[in-house]
Amino acid sequence: MQHLVIVTTGGTIDKIYFDDKSTYQIGEPQIGEILSALGVAFSFEVVPVLRKDSLHMDAHDRAAIHAAIAAREHRHVLVTHGTDTMVETARALADIRGKVIVLTGALNPALFKGSDAVFNVGCAVGAVQSLPDGVYIAMNGRVWDPGAVRKNRDANRFEAVEPPGLSAGR
Repeated sequence: MQHLVIVTTGGTIDKIYFDDKSTYQIGEPQIGEILSALGVAFSFEVVPVLRKDSLHMDAHDRAAIHAAIAAREHRHVLVTHGTDTMVETARALADIRGKVIVLTGALNPALFKGSDAVFNVGCAVGAVQSLPDGVYIAMNGRVWDPGAVRKNRDANRFEAVEPPGLSAGR
């Protein structure tokens, strides 16, 4: 990988405090600052597409993300995305050919101490460089097939989904 395209869509990774009531607003994309601070040894461009909480995304938003990725000539694409509907967006990108697309995000804002953002971004950067063409999710220290993962909101983590047709006893 010589060049990484980073498509930003908002989500928790880019949230900032908005007012005294501790409500949040989606701020500027954080990933460029994260990668610059780490001194990465590759070039990258940040392509902001949305600044939304993923719970508010719809088919039109996913089409805009799809179009932004498809229009780029570079093969390696990292997408920062809210975790609540990351799987749905990954599935909507499945028909893009000739690219390695890795979606990642954070369960806590990147600006917060102890955020998982830097870890998830690092995992995603490693994944996008080493995987074959396709769409993947990098969260919680693992790389997932979007067809075999879900976000467990109660546990606040991603976990494997049992493939259809297999019983729980297997």
